[in-house]
This record gives sequence, structure tokens and C-alpha cells, in this order.
Amino acid sequence: QVQLVESGGGLVQAGGSLRLSCAASGRTFSNYAAGWFRQAPGKEREFVALITWSGGYTYYAESVKGRFTISRDNVKNTVYMQMSTLEPEDTAVYYCAAGSSVGTKWNDYKCWGQGTQVTVSS
Repeated sequence: QVQLVESGGGLVQAGGSLRLSCAASGRTFSNYAAGWFRQAPGKEREFVALITWSGGYTYYAESVKGRFTISRDNVKNTVYMQMSTLEPEDTAVYYCAAGSSVGTKWNDYKCWGQGTQVTVSS
């Protein structure tokens, strides 16, 4: 298993930016694909972005395409998500996930972090 710890959330005004980090420990993180999901109050957890183990392929939800960028540093065992042009609709708890296969469903991933709150004010 891989242990994941997210950081970087906070309160930001609409149009602003944040960078989330997900630090991994445990088994070799570079063997795992990684993803970001988010869950707003009263809503289901939804896919945001994913990146393959090598970082060579990324995929985004339509709602964030062009505004969010996922990346990883396998030397630092960390996955990042740069979020720009934030909107109030982006307000949610953001979760980092890792798994042996690539997917956009929450059950494609076996390892999860505890989440970090992102709040975007209008």
C-alpha cells in the first residue's frame, strides 16, 4: 500500500490559483498511476485529473480542462495539481488517489489521501 498526504488547499478568490501536493510514502510510488478527485457538499465524489506512472499521459475532466494541470515528480514521490482561474464551483474537498491502473472511477484506485479543502469565494 501507498500512504498519501495532500496539502496546499485553502481559501482563494475566484480567478485565483492554488497548487495542491500529494506526498506518497510506502511502496514504490513510481509504479502507480495517480489521480485527483473532488467532493463538494451533498455531491458525489467526481474525477478531476489523472496521470500515468511515468507522467507521459494525463487526462482531465471537461470542467477543469485548460485550467488545471496535473504533474508528478517520482524522485520526490509527489503528485501536484496546479489549479488556475478557479471558480466557486471548484469548491470541494480534493482527494489524491493512487492505483495500479489508470481510470476515471473512484474504485479504479486503491489508495487514498485524507483530502484537502479548497474554497473559492466569489
